[in-house]
Amino acid sequence: MPLQKISEFDTDYHNTIGKDIKGLGLYVQGTDEKIGTIIDAVLDEQGAFRYLIVDIGVWVFGKKVLLPIGKSRIDSTADRVYVVGMTREQAEKLPEYHEHTALDYDYEEQVRGGYRTPSVPLDATSTAAVASTVGRTTPSLDRNNYTYAQEPDLYDVSAHGDQTFKLYEERLVANKQRRKTGEVAISKHVETDTVNVAVSLEKERVVIERVTPKDAGKVVSAETANFREGEVAHLEIYEEVADVQKEAFLREEVRVQKVVDKETVEVQETIRREELDVETDGTLKVNKTDRV
Repeated sequence: MPLQKISEFDTDYHNTIGKDIKGLGLYVQGTDEKIGTIIDAVLDEQGAFRYLIVDIGVWVFGKKVLLPIGKSRIDSTADRVYVVGMTREQAEKLPEYHEHTALDYDYEEQVRGGYRTPSVPLDATSTAAVASTVGRTTPSLDRNNYTYAQEPDLYDVSAHGDQTFKLYEERLVANKQRRKTGEVAISKHVETDTVNVAVSLEKERVVIERVTPKDAGKVVSAETANFREGEVAHLEIYEEVADVQKEAFLREEVRVQKVVDKETVEVQETIRREELDVETDGTLKVNKTDRV
């Protein structure tokens, strides 16, 4: 079962898994106690995660160890990895990992031995060995036929009974966007009308009347009777003509302003919600509690 670091197994692993696990903080499960940092991951030939390489320098200065993937809980949202069931004393006894450590069966057995409770003897085929394992949950192991499935507590992330997963629900968040619905252009133009106006005009004219004076026939003296030729009377005659002018005046004002009308609209959308489905096999009884 050759093991490889994640970058050796897949050079483009960043895009494959979507997020780089390296650099995530390592915390004791259920607390905010940080004990180290994830520096790499180890995969088997099928690409399954088997170990996380962790620097537990907070607990043991400068020490790096392998953490079986089943003993970890990865919280990508919080950028944290939680370690399940590890104590400081246990960490101190774990075999140290170095850059060029051979990841063979014997080294893995040293690692597994540090996490097993109680430890399982290698090649436990004798009657005494088998008897010594009575009551233990981990079966006897044979190096020639060993598989990771034999120890789900170490390699199966779903083997622990204290798993937690989240149910998500969508909800509508109403926002408002301001958008242009139209435009009003207001301008002026000039129209012309033909109108009539009545003007009273006066005109002068000459009226010549020949009348008989009261003393007609009366003899006058030679001095009075001054016979002359060429006597002319001049009269100036006037008349009025229409003199129409235009003048401008203020007729009305036009006020332009905007007012805001408010209305409440209902928007309908389909939202999703995750619900819990519990399936049991056999007569197993499951107790479900309300949310706390």
